[in-house]
Amino acid sequence: MFSYSRSHLADHVLLHTLAAVVNQDRVTTAELLALIVEVDKRKLFRGEGYSSMYRYCVEKLRMSEDVACKRILTARAARRFPAILPAIADGRLTVSTVAMLSAHLKTDHGEALLNIAEGKTRAQVELLIAARFPKPDVPTTVLALAAPASPADAEHAQSDAPIPNSPPEAPAQVVANLEGLSAPGRITPAACTPPPAPPVPPAPQRRVAPLSPGRYELRLTISQEMHDKLRRAQELLAHSVPSGDIPQLLERALDELIAKQERLKFAATEKPRAARASSNPRYVPSHVKRAVRNRDEGRCTYVSDDGHRCDERRFLEYDHELPLARGGQTSIANLRLRCRAHNQLEAECVFGAGFMEEKRQGTGR
Repeated sequence: MFSYSRSHLADHVLLHTLAAVVNQDRVTTAELLALIVEVDKRKLFRGEGYSSMYRYCVEKLRMSEDVACKRILTARAARRFPAILPAIADGRLTVSTVAMLSAHLKTDHGEALLNIAEGKTRAQVELLIAARFPKPDVPTTVLALAAPASPADAEHAQSDAPIPNSPPEAPAQVVANLEGLSAPGRITPAACTPPPAPPVPPAPQRRVAPLSPGRYELRLTISQEMHDKLRRAQELLAHSVPSGDIPQLLERALDELIAKQERLKFAATEKPRAARASSNPRYVPSHVKRAVRNRDEGRCTYVSDDGHRCDERRFLEYDHELPLARGGQTSIANLRLRCRAHNQLEAECVFGAGFMEEKRQGTGR
C-alpha cells in the first residue's frame, strides 16, 4: 500500500516539495476546469444518466457539493473569459474568487473586474464586490427558530404534510425593538423543508458579509438565555437607546468587552498607576505590558527568512527574546509579542523540540 507519510523528508525538502505540488495542483485545476467546460458545453452528462453537470460532478465524480458548485461556476465563467484558466494555473486567481465574481462578470467590464481581483484574498474580493455592487442595509430582526423535532413530532408532521410544491410558510419576523423580542415559537419540520436545490446552488456566504463599503450583514442564531439578556439590555438602556436598536446595543457591549480585555491582557488604561514590585521573575509589570503592546502594534513580531511578518493578533503572549533560563530580564527591551505558535517555535529552537513536547504534554497545551 502506498504510504503518505513524509516524516522522512528534511525540512527544506519538505517545503520545496509542498510548493512544487501546490504549483502543479493549480495547473491540474485549470486542466480540470477546461474539461468541465467542454463536457458541460457538449452536455455529455446526459448520456451518462445525469440531469445536470452539477449532479454528474457530485454523484459520478464524487465531488463535494460546494466544490462542484464553485468549479462549475468558474468553468462557465471561463467559457466567456478564457483568460481565467491561465490565471488560475499560475495562481493569480482562485476557483473560490472566480466563483464569487461569476454573477458580476458582464461582457463590458468582466475582464477589468478579473484583473482587479488578481492576487486578492476571498475577503478582499468580497469587499471589491461590495464596493462595486453595493446592497442596501438589511433590517435587524430576531427570528424564533424551531427546537429539534422528536420522533413523535416528525410522525405527526408527516400526517399533516403540506401539499406538494406548495411554498413553505415563512416564519414571522421580529423587529429590533423591546416589544419585538418574543419567546421562541415552534415550526413543524415539514414547514422547514427547503425547496429543491437548483442545478448549481449559490455559493455559501460568510457569516459576516459586506453589503456595501463600510456596511456588513450579520446573521446568527441565539439561545433563549442570550435572547433574555438582549431584552434586559434593551430595558436597562431604554433612556439612551429608546428604540432598542440591536446594532447599537451590540456595539456598546463590544466596546466594553474590548476595553476590559485590553486591560486584562495588555494593562491598557488612561490612568496608569505606579508599578508594584514582585519577586517573581516572570511577572510583567503593567507599564511594560503597555509599552511592548504599543511598540509591537498588538500583533505577533515573528518575521520569516524572506521578510514576512506574522499577521496573527490572536493568542498573543509576552515572549522573552533572551529566555529567563539563560539570564534574560523581564524588560521592555527583552520582551516581544508572539502568537502561541511562534512562541512555541522559538522555545523549540532554544530548548529542543523534544523537551518542549514533553513540557506541553505535562501542561496540556
